Amino acid sequence: MAMTRGCAGLWRTCSTLLPRHRFLVPAAIRTQSSASVELVPRTSLSRPPWPEQLIPVSEEEERSRHAVVVSTVNQRIQRQDFGRLFAVVHFAGRQWKVTDEDLILIENHIEADCGERLRMEKVLLVGAEDFTLVGRPLLGNELVRVEATVIEKTESWPKVNMRFWKRHRFQQKKIIVQPQTVLRINSIQLAPRLT
Repeated sequence: MAMTRGCAGLWRTCSTLLPRHRFLVPAAIRTQSSASVELVPRTSLSRPPWPEQLIPVSEEEERSRHAVVVSTVNQRIQRQDFGRLFAVVHFAGRQWKVTDEDLILIENHIEADCGERLRMEKVLLVGAEDFTLVGRPLLGNELVRVEATVIEKTESWPKVNMRFWKRHRFQQKKIIVQPQTVLRINSIQLAPRLT
């Protein structure tokens, strides 16, 4: 403790003897003009690399681009040239990415018997190798058709949920068994033509 007081006193004594030069003043105290220095450095994070003013696209040009894309997709659909389709469907409170012959394990009870066919109506997206159709939020029922078959209805393995508080003589054991349904995706079909 005495040593630190002595060092502080020595510093005060030496600092009074030293001449006051500008380069000895800490950088935080130095005055700077705000006109010449920017507060935020120019990086790709502070300013985007593209020009700030974007050239607006006219509505006619946007419509012509849209028509070209739709006609290209229609040609692929007519030729059946799109390969294997995939879809994102909303079913049983979750979203599933599915293709043909996929199996889905749903931890829920469905009001359908084994062997029954279902149509998944909430289709969010359908895609192929070269194009993707995105719904806002859903695709129309006339545009895409996703069908599934109920394969199996079972129950899950028993899951043990154990709660224990030490020194409180408290323990609670719950055995959880959930119903499960297995679905097989039969087919994903597109309409013969986009509108």
